[in-house]
Amino acid sequence: MEGHSKIEIEKILELLPHRYPFLMIDRVLEVNPEEEYVIAIKNITINEPFFQGHFPGRPIMPGVLILEAMAQTAAVGLSVVFPQYKDKFFVLAGLDKVKFRHPVYPGDTLIIEAKGFKMKGHIVRTSAVAKVEDKVVAEAEILAAIK
Repeated sequence: MEGHSKIEIEKILELLPHRYPFLMIDRVLEVNPEEEYVIAIKNITINEPFFQGHFPGRPIMPGVLILEAMAQTAAVGLSVVFPQYKDKFFVLAGLDKVKFRHPVYPGDTLIIEAKGFKMKGHIVRTSAVAKVEDKVVAEAEILAAIK
């Protein structure tokens, strides 16, 4: 994949092992392997199964699922920045510098950017930020391991 390109859901399903209800990205808006970044979106709807219990009458997207959306975005980026590992299985190995800045509500569109993929041994580290409009809602450094 060269330069800036989009990835629709069919290709995302080829790149990620996740499926409903745990697939946390809907579309990749932009991916650039040369500049090592990927931007994806997750449309947050009231129909999400987690809203039944988090929280009834006051639905807020759980922070761990925001992090999961960030990790899945990073996984897509990893598969295009390091195409030689595209068919390998990666698992979440760690999270550093996690910060939650604002809640995410039904009707929001989560915009997630992961960038700066660095590999050391079998571990890849990347920085990710999740936003709603221009407001940062979460940020983290994500570590993934090849299994």
